[in-house]
Amino acid sequence: VPTQPQEVQILGTQPISLATAIELAYHHNEELRIALLQLERVQAGLRAEQAALLPTVDLTADVQNTNQTSLGLARDESFTTLRGAVRSDYDLGLSGERSARLRAAQQQVRLAELRVEQTQEELRLNTINDYYAVQQAIAEIRINQAFLDEAQRNLRDTQLREEVGVGTRFDVLRADVQVANARQTLTQAISQRQITQRQLARRLNISSTVDLTTLAVEIAGTWPLSLEETILQAYQNRAELEQFLVERDLNQTQRQLQLTATRPNLSLFAQYELQSLLDAPAGSQNNTDDGFALGARLAWRLFDGGAASARASQSDRDIAIDEAEFESARNTIRVQVEEAYYTLQANQANITTANLAVEQATKALDLANLRFNAGVGTQLDVLSATRELTQAQGNLEIGRAHV
Repeated sequence: VPTQPQEVQILGTQPISLATAIELAYHHNEELRIALLQLERVQAGLRAEQAALLPTVDLTADVQNTNQTSLGLARDESFTTLRGAVRSDYDLGLSGERSARLRAAQQQVRLAELRVEQTQEELRLNTINDYYAVQQAIAEIRINQAFLDEAQRNLRDTQLREEVGVGTRFDVLRADVQVANARQTLTQAISQRQITQRQLARRLNISSTVDLTTLAVEIAGTWPLSLEETILQAYQNRAELEQFLVERDLNQTQRQLQLTATRPNLSLFAQYELQSLLDAPAGSQNNTDDGFALGARLAWRLFDGGAASARASQSDRDIAIDEAEFESARNTIRVQVEEAYYTLQANQANITTANLAVEQATKALDLANLRFNAGVGTQLDVLSATRELTQAQGNLEIGRAHV
């Protein structure tokens, strides 16, 4: 954590392209890194469950000293014994628990992969929105700076008219108020640009000592698909829809796993054991014994008080919840696609209208200035034309930022 002011001081501004911003987000964003780490975690869990398909081998050894007292001979005898054993166990999977755990681990991996995909898509969308927010803030500064310049020019002209006796003090005051308002609006636009730049840098998780600015972004073009085709594409590509289906399958597997608690399970084992007397008298025979055992073990819980059935019932409810959430997400996605589609169409149409409005507003302002200078127009006409031009320019930038 920084402790000195110079450690968090903004040292410069770096222009980046939209493609670079998305690439940086993929490399540095914490949420995506967390999702990738969670994927690696469940992949390790899958490898652990796959290991259950193989037999286990255990080695045990112990040394034991036994002190034995013989009452008839009134003497003590001490023996030191070394025992060792190698044992192998293998679960045949008769109850289905092993296969159910393996399927659950595989489904958890798939679920984590979908979460990574969803996080990437959300990160891409948020990065694009943040990038265009910076671009729009910069455009707002340019528009408001032009508005301020025009208001200051108008104020100077009005003051000159008052000095030569063809203008009024009232016109000067109104022009002065327009300059003050334009300066405040410009200050707010500059503040908004700084906020959006820091938000973009935060999204990319880059150094806090660098501000980011955007490059020019051209309009990509018209959307080639119809509304119905777009909805179908969303259903096929949105990871959260498949997530609910995988979660349903996972809960079905969990239900089967809970029921295996009351099913019989069979395992095989093989063991070799060696025992040796370490302090046997010299010349004694058979100080070492060994043996081999091979067998099978059956385990069956005949009654568990209904616990397995109750847990399976919980999984049934989880399955129903997953199906309801899938239906809700599907309906939400359709509404989102329809809203985005209609908004895109409107913005594409508004760009043409806004370009025309900017041209007309520019001509209207020129005409208002000419009329006012000729003495046949009013100061109010000039102020209104200036505001309308600024509004038209703002509408054009908003439309470009959302296409």
